[in-house]
Amino acid sequence: MTHTKLNSVGLHPGVPAVGQEAPDFELVNQFGEPIRLSSLRGRNVVVVFYPFAFSGICTGELCEIRDNLGIFEHSNATVLGISVDSKFALRAYADKEGYEFDLLADFWPHGAVAEKYGVFDAATGMSLRGTFIIDAAGILRYVVVNPRGQARDLTEYREALSALGQA
Repeated sequence: MTHTKLNSVGLHPGVPAVGQEAPDFELVNQFGEPIRLSSLRGRNVVVVFYPFAFSGICTGELCEIRDNLGIFEHSNATVLGISVDSKFALRAYADKEGYEFDLLADFWPHGAVAEKYGVFDAATGMSLRGTFIIDAAGILRYVVVNPRGQARDLTEYREALSALGQA
């Protein structure tokens, strides 16, 4: 399944297309450990950009991932949540909500990775709700960008990951 969905927002400049190699990056997680996307080759990766830690919709979305982590593990997928928050805020957020997946700090240069993926909103200084599912070879297989205030649908993740298993 190759899927690009831009829920009512149109194509944002710079959003990489399905079929392209995912832009590589390295960010620190909530523990200060560096995580490089290309080092995860051999596994599917779900990159979830979200505006801010501790915000309502973001917390709901990430808790849904937390509560359904088996879907991702069953699909040989690593989840990476990315926001412009500092690693310190992300550590507190992960501890409070019980997230057992990496939350990455796109803190400095502020939003640089979100910019690479075309989901940084410079006017507000935050990421848009962008989801990028990357196959084990590093190729984008699913892209969705939701408008501010609209949560993502976990069912779509499940379908996209299931399709990767059939490829």
